Amino acid sequence: MHVEVVQGDLLDQEVDVIVNAWNRNVIPWWLLLPQGVSGAIKRRGGLAPFHELAQHGPIPLGGAVVTRPGELPFRAIIHVAAINLAWRASETSIRESVRSAMRIVEERGFKSVGFPVLGSGSGGFPQDRAIEVMRSELESLSVDANVVIVVYDQPSH
Repeated sequence: MHVEVVQGDLLDQEVDVIVNAWNRNVIPWWLLLPQGVSGAIKRRGGLAPFHELAQHGPIPLGGAVVTRPGELPFRAIIHVAAINLAWRASETSIRESVRSAMRIVEERGFKSVGFPVLGSGSGGFPQDRAIEVMRSELESLSVDANVVIVVYDQPSH
């Protein structure tokens, strides 16, 4: 497995599948403010992935669910429950989310995946430490896929 950390926009990556840092799927998606990766997916990919995601019901902390990509150019979106009900991420929730996402990558035969920095947005986990945790977990796995961890780089106006 090749792991690379880049700056940019997750939705601009040339990968088979992207990971959306989601919640436990307990609160209806339409009640949540569109922010971060989820907000970008809603704006550029439409609401279809979230309608599909709602059908899965609650997701265990660290779990993952795959949906179609809506209007985005990917083969799928993997939604991971990286934050708990108090909207906080931990090293354990990040590690388990990475593991769950990569299990789907392997099962579905995706050859490349783009991750945001899990837990570092609304989850409140320090970004540099989250990247370390993600790299460590990815390096412990033996999945035949290229991985890009994307540090969001806001466009300047």
